[in-house]
Amino acid sequence: MIKVKVSLRPIVSKINLPTVLKTAVLPGDTMERLFIATQIGEIFYIGNGMIGTFLDIRPRIIKLGVSSGGYDERGLLGLAFHPEFYYNGLFYLHYSVAGTQGPGALPEPFMPNPCDPNTLNLKWINRETQYDHIDTVEEWILQSNGQPQKRRTLLHLRRPFLNHNGINSLNFSPETRKLVLTTGDGGSGYDPFNLSQDDMEIAGKIIEIDVAMNTYTDNPPVVTRFNELPASIYETLTVIAKGVRNIPGISYQRFYNQYIKYVGNVGQDLVESIFSFIHYKPIPITQLIQASLMKSQPDQEGLINFGWRGWEGAFPTSIIRGCSANSTLDEKTIAYYDEAVITSVQRLQPLISYFHKDPRSDKFGATALTGVQPYMGNRIPELSGSVVFTDLARNEESQPPARGVLAYTRVRTDCKLNDFSVIETDYNFGSQSAYYVSLGTNLDQTRLYLGVYGSMKVADFDQGTVFEIVP
Repeated sequence: MIKVKVSLRPIVSKINLPTVLKTAVLPGDTMERLFIATQIGEIFYIGNGMIGTFLDIRPRIIKLGVSSGGYDERGLLGLAFHPEFYYNGLFYLHYSVAGTQGPGALPEPFMPNPCDPNTLNLKWINRETQYDHIDTVEEWILQSNGQPQKRRTLLHLRRPFLNHNGINSLNFSPETRKLVLTTGDGGSGYDPFNLSQDDMEIAGKIIEIDVAMNTYTDNPPVVTRFNELPASIYETLTVIAKGVRNIPGISYQRFYNQYIKYVGNVGQDLVESIFSFIHYKPIPITQLIQASLMKSQPDQEGLINFGWRGWEGAFPTSIIRGCSANSTLDEKTIAYYDEAVITSVQRLQPLISYFHKDPRSDKFGATALTGVQPYMGNRIPELSGSVVFTDLARNEESQPPARGVLAYTRVRTDCKLNDFSVIETDYNFGSQSAYYVSLGTNLDQTRLYLGVYGSMKVADFDQGTVFEIVP
């Protein structure tokens, strides 16, 4: 693939960890502004070089970094503007709710043991007391006086662990004009309860919400499964995909009269993966619940399945057992052989899977995929029509300081696995760490924005910078 070099132009610095970067036009305005949502609960907007506060919900956000040494994957995770935001002022938030901290679903870190079946079929029991926190999805409105106000709650989700809640988790589909929610598998590692493949579990799915339907519903119960929801809510939901581990949102690229969908799935120990698809057949939750009551299998023809937890991208999910003398001889044992077999045909093949350890000189060792965006501009002609992605940091022994990675790939016409190329940047971060935590684009996908943070700890404040990626 062609080697590409770009520059990073700082837009704003000394902000908190930027989780979402996207643009919108405010009602009555003429300018498309960049909105930046931070993990601790702030939303800023930028235009004409000026920064303003759009919304501050820090008191509503769970206390971050307390129980995990500063690292945390909860907080303000999603921001989406209604397709008619300019006219109706509606926007949507996904965040972890203050005061909902629980003890967690398991007393100690989980690791499956293929020789011990008791570790392969765990059940999440006592869910009302054994959980980590509660996430909420809300509808807000920008009032005529310019002040945002919450209108209603769409979902309350109980989560088993603090990680794998998704990021950039709310987007509107340009095809269906429905709100799309991406949920991680619930966390820990290896999806201990196999929530991502269970049709009735909300975790590990991509869900469409018809926000124009049953608009009177509010204050739903706290749930983990679809069949715990009242009919007035589950009637508004359909499932696009399952088999999700952790996911930095979904993005859409217009291709003639249809859209290519891109989804990144964060890996376990081997690879990070990006998937693409055009056609899918969503399953209404009413069908899933009816099939569950009848103890029958619902028709899943056309449902997207990314394969987790049986598959990690292009590979069967493996446990790596280290060789103390030589890491190149590390033993890899398939963690869930039966599930890998069952989902082998059903699953979608990834567009690319890139490795946590890669000996090739022009590649890099991955840490975690943090953003996937198509680029349709012509200012960087080598990238036009490509899919740009970010990884949190190079997986190298020479750290610190940490350095994130910017790279790109393309969809092959034969739909086979493709290669990728690292995008070189000229910005000098000095001795400061630079974790690439988010990637965003403007409305017509002709500009790219990069969120960088100087620490892995969300409680280390004001270490964020947002850049525009320019020629």
